[in-house]
Amino acid sequence: MRLFLCEKPSQAKDIARMLQATRRGDGCWLGAGVTVTWCIGHLLETAPPDAYDARYKRWTLEDLPIVPEQWKMLVKPKTAAQFKVVKRLLGEADELVIATDADREGEMIARELLDYCRYRGPIQRLWLSALDDASIRKALAALKPGAETFSLYHSALGRSRADWLIGMNLSRLFTLLGRQSGYQGVLPVGRVQTPTLRLVVDRDRSIADFVPVPYWAIEVQLLEGGTPFTAQWRAPEDVCDDQGRCLKQELAQQAAEAMRRAGSARLIGLKTERMREAAPLPFDLGTLQEVCSKKLGLGAQETLDIAQALYETHKVITYPRSDCGFLPLSQHGEAPAILAALGQADPALAQLMPHIDPQRRSRAWNDAKVGAHHGIIPTAAAPASARLAGKERAVFSLIRARYLAQFLPEHQYDRTQADFDCAGYALRAVGKRIVEPGWRRALPEALTPAKGREAPEPQALPGLAEGQDCAVAAVTLKDLKTQPPKPYTEGDLIKAMKNVAKLVDDPRLKQKLKDTTGIGTEATRAGIIQGLLDRGYLLKQGKALAATPAAFSLIDAVPRPIADPGTTAIWEQALDMVQSGEMSLEEFVAKQSAWMGKLMERCAGLRLTISGPAARASAPWKKKRKSAPRKAGESRSAGSRRARKPAGSG
Repeated sequence: MRLFLCEKPSQAKDIARMLQATRRGDGCWLGAGVTVTWCIGHLLETAPPDAYDARYKRWTLEDLPIVPEQWKMLVKPKTAAQFKVVKRLLGEADELVIATDADREGEMIARELLDYCRYRGPIQRLWLSALDDASIRKALAALKPGAETFSLYHSALGRSRADWLIGMNLSRLFTLLGRQSGYQGVLPVGRVQTPTLRLVVDRDRSIADFVPVPYWAIEVQLLEGGTPFTAQWRAPEDVCDDQGRCLKQELAQQAAEAMRRAGSARLIGLKTERMREAAPLPFDLGTLQEVCSKKLGLGAQETLDIAQALYETHKVITYPRSDCGFLPLSQHGEAPAILAALGQADPALAQLMPHIDPQRRSRAWNDAKVGAHHGIIPTAAAPASARLAGKERAVFSLIRARYLAQFLPEHQYDRTQADFDCAGYALRAVGKRIVEPGWRRALPEALTPAKGREAPEPQALPGLAEGQDCAVAAVTLKDLKTQPPKPYTEGDLIKAMKNVAKLVDDPRLKQKLKDTTGIGTEATRAGIIQGLLDRGYLLKQGKALAATPAAFSLIDAVPRPIADPGTTAIWEQALDMVQSGEMSLEEFVAKQSAWMGKLMERCAGLRLTISGPAARASAPWKKKRKSAPRKAGESRSAGSRRARKPAGSG
């Protein structure tokens, strides 16, 4: 019997239909010589410390650090019945096809079961990027050898064990140190969550410590042939800050008065350049979360859940947990069918279709830039998108627009820079004239502009010639102040987690980080932020995130390496080395254990002063808020992936 092991019931049902395995069995679908079964996220979990020794039920400094010699896994009680089904079917299978999600966590969900159940038969890998019928057929015809993706398992296992070591040991250490100072709550410390929290704490401190600096600007309205346009005063560099803002009020006042008296400005320099903008890449998950936060006001987890529904339930987009925005050249051949399906689903695209060229190949099509996953794009099942509504439709429209943009020309415009002399003071006017809208035609606001919310048109300059004089119609002196940094939104924080290299000062570390994935992964960042919100370390104030007093206390208490974004990004780089085979799993875990042990030695004598977090964070033994029952087939982003992590991990 050939057994397909899927990650979720909904995924199994889709694959079983394509294999004609339509007879329902106990926890599986049955066909001729083929069986399709499923997990429900992780059916196993990493054993807690007391599974290794009963004395670890009591938290003491003397028992730290806890480092298992042989790692143990336990069957999760809530899904034990499905585990028994999978174990029985693995015992009956002649060959196995792993059909879990095509990422390192999906690989681990399957492989940990094979190890636990001691399956030793042949293995193949179904690598799916979408769940529409065409994509499933294509993937079934191109099964990979199991050995090709095995390193993903070790990478995921390394991540899991590192999370366990750091989360279990350091959370216990800092909780016990806190108790010595009279704090009775739990202080969770995590490999990813603590550096993420520090980002918000540092930003909030920058805002609180910010001292506004006054500066002055002058806006001059000029006239040419009755056509008004605006020029800005360019103050001398020696009276400006590094952003060109004038810091001398007296000089600004003198300049404004002189320009009013002058009555005209002479054009002394005129330059026009043709500017070309390539289409933005299709979305990766992080960029999608960032844009949805900014344009739609959606949280990171909410965006992920919507994208997962578009993928699993509606089947109108490809795999959403991608960290890559590029597309494989082989996918270009599917473009005509996808474009036709998009046009069929939405009559509003009729005005755009004449400009679409299915043969156009943008910079997005690049095999060298595609890793395990490609950019998030619509599928040929796009006609189903006609039934979408609300937030799902809004998110799909953004994904669709990025795909359509790949088949439209470059956006082109002429940028004109006009420099004037007015009473000895320099003015500059900048104009923009769109030559070819190009890919911007595909943006949702271009297709369905909201009344009263259209972006202001860029300034168009009248016909000008060097040496001519333009009348001064008005001079406005602006009394301004520098503004503090803006608080993080969830989208901004996702972006900061991805681009953590920009926030690291050490030049050697910065260089190492430029090609890494930053803090966390595309699949985990939303859960990390949500966990900090749930524990009371972050609060939402409208779209903005704010750190609570407990967050400030915790970040001040933990050693800098734990909260340093550069440290966790280096760990992610090491996990990439495990995945590529440059480092063994055993070497990675040994290095993590040694590093963690040295850190605990340094911290053992610390004295902590901790402000109490919100009640739900400081009292984990309290009755938890009852959540809605998880539906069969629900994404592990909302359930099992987060449930797998021990307290304080990630």
